[in-house]
Amino acid sequence: MDKFISLGISDRIIRALHEMGFEEPTPIQEQCIPVLAAGRDLIGQAQTGTGKTAAFGIPLIERTTRNAQTVQAIILTPTRELAIQVAEELNRIGQFTDAQALPIYGGQDIQRQIKSLKRHPQIVVATPGRLMDHMERRTIRLEEVRAVVLDEADEMLNMGFIEDIENILAATPAGRQTILFSATMPKQIQNLARKFQNDPALIQVKAREMTVPLIEQQYIELQDNQKFDVLCRLLDMQDPELAIVFGRTKRRVDELTEALKKRGYLVDGIHGDLTQGKREIVLRQFREGTIDVLIATDVAARGLDVSGVTHIYNFDIPQDPDSYVHRIGRTGRAGHAGLALTFVSPRELGHLRYIEQTTKRKISRMPIPSMAEAVEGQQRLAVEKLLRQVQEGNLDQYRGRAEELLTDFDSVSLLSAALKLMTKEPDTTPVKLSGETPLKVRSAGRRERPAESGHFALKTKPRSKSRKY
Repeated sequence: MDKFISLGISDRIIRALHEMGFEEPTPIQEQCIPVLAAGRDLIGQAQTGTGKTAAFGIPLIERTTRNAQTVQAIILTPTRELAIQVAEELNRIGQFTDAQALPIYGGQDIQRQIKSLKRHPQIVVATPGRLMDHMERRTIRLEEVRAVVLDEADEMLNMGFIEDIENILAATPAGRQTILFSATMPKQIQNLARKFQNDPALIQVKAREMTVPLIEQQYIELQDNQKFDVLCRLLDMQDPELAIVFGRTKRRVDELTEALKKRGYLVDGIHGDLTQGKREIVLRQFREGTIDVLIATDVAARGLDVSGVTHIYNFDIPQDPDSYVHRIGRTGRAGHAGLALTFVSPRELGHLRYIEQTTKRKISRMPIPSMAEAVEGQQRLAVEKLLRQVQEGNLDQYRGRAEELLTDFDSVSLLSAALKLMTKEPDTTPVKLSGETPLKVRSAGRRERPAESGHFALKTKPRSKSRKY
């Protein structure tokens, strides 16, 4: 956490960031936090997924007055989903402080919101229309607001919120801090900045050009609660020789590692909290092929040089294009081809397009593989292994037993049984990753009732190296 500490962040927030699994600030966080902590207005050109919520959230929470009875900061978002997401992250960042963030959005009972507002949250995360409703009812007063954040400002303008935004800003004190984040900078955004900001700092996240032409790049659009099951299907179908799965945080890496081990995969994980000795052991096992799937954070994989990595899976979309280039560059080395596959939720599609634009490479869409396709993939791989064994020969010691079997059974039944032994029946067991709904995990063993704590309760047999599926 040294880089976070060097930004002057308080111990209470450092503790929260550590528990959330953060390892070091993203580029947008590293540049924005000192500027915002100094109280300066800011324009940040950044996409969803770059870490911008923490970039403005940490300084807001740091500057929140304890035990205040008034709203001190307003964050405007284009959708209720984003309002909920931002409020949840701010509350996690501020979990060891007195700061509280409350999401306010249309579609929710306004009386319920009024009741929540009477608890005096210091930060309100709102959609423009619903905030205007509360302003008219005088259930939210903006006289004491010290900071206003426009998150995804271009999206709000596209949705026709420009008049509401101007009315909201006009109702806040003239000396407030105004923070604007937008993926693009159309003329309306520039006009808004000129009208309501005072000498804002401009911070943009730049990416280096793609330098990995041999890597095939694909993405799958899916919901968060589908990710784990789809990852298992892909590992089954593609049977990578060596693969790296990237998670955004240390907690994510730990949970994925445990879940995949329960599923029967030969995996281990690395992140910044592991000792150097433990990391070296895991990496040695990965290089030697003792484990064939490595789960890692960006920080832990920095400088990682392992030949033979055939597949990269971005379980969480990278925070910025630089991280994307770094991740997928772990494969496709020494003239060999590689595959990089990124999981993308519908809300993250804009960030994916930004990565495509800055890296100047098209990322093709792959449909979600079905269970039937996964089973078919396992059978195909089993057939390929059988044929490869036939071509390699050295089968004389097995011929006698094979001939005995053929006297009692037909060859099709025997081959079918062999293929069945080389594959496995899919099973489902609920698995919970922190902050997400229960996921369905296909277990290699029988299903048991999950532990009440939300941890895994599976009994599985680890698969052998010769059976990666």
